[in-house]
Amino acid sequence: MCDPLASHVVARMKRTKPDNVMSDTTQSARSGLARHIPLLVILSVAAVGFFTLGDYLSFETLRDNREALLAWRDANYWAMAAAFMALYIIIVAFSLPGAAVASMTGGFLFGLFAGTVFNVVAATIGASAIFLAARWGLGESLTARLESSEGAIKKLKDGLRENEISVLFLLRLVPVVPFFVANLVPALVGVKFRNFLITTALGIIPGGIVYTWIGVGLGGVFDRGETPDVSLLWEPFVIGPIIGLCVLAALPIVIKSIRGRKDA
Repeated sequence: MCDPLASHVVARMKRTKPDNVMSDTTQSARSGLARHIPLLVILSVAAVGFFTLGDYLSFETLRDNREALLAWRDANYWAMAAAFMALYIIIVAFSLPGAAVASMTGGFLFGLFAGTVFNVVAATIGASAIFLAARWGLGESLTARLESSEGAIKKLKDGLRENEISVLFLLRLVPVVPFFVANLVPALVGVKFRNFLITTALGIIPGGIVYTWIGVGLGGVFDRGETPDVSLLWEPFVIGPIIGLCVLAALPIVIKSIRGRKDA
């Protein structure tokens, strides 16, 4: 003879267990979707900004407003510096057009030393923001797949892990690598954030100095009715040291590859 109380408890457990499982599954799905929100917001803003902000974040805008900007800088130096860095962070974090213009504006407003410091700090913060957004979203699932992969993908992943610092430096130093690519790819393949932060802060200094240096002379360029000549980046005395840094960054990878072949 069955105990009525026991039968009631068993029946209640049968009714409630599927509901709990369904609730946990729903919460997990929602949390999974929530992880993608920051990256989706960045990509959406980047797409809108690409088509709408190109005419505003330009040399023409800087030229037309330079007197007002210089006057406000002289009256409110640190407020101007904070506003400039905030705008630069937004441009980088949302991959908006105008990063080169912003870098030169830093030199135009603050000079070579302070302008380079403001540019590098702001660019590093913006790059870190997009890295973390990508890591929390697609990066987690993609990294998990890479961790369980085999064959050629496993070799590629292991090679990246062994040479993480060198590869990240190369991404920053090689002039042809777009900045947003160097921000997204490391996040998607699971590199350490600490290494990303260090290599970004140090790796963008050479290019940052060049763009800031060009910006220092913008006043004279505007006075002559000309546009800035960014071809300076490709002059031998500029590109030569950058290529040298690229070689130094790639040297550990080459040495490890040669040693690996000898051991094999």
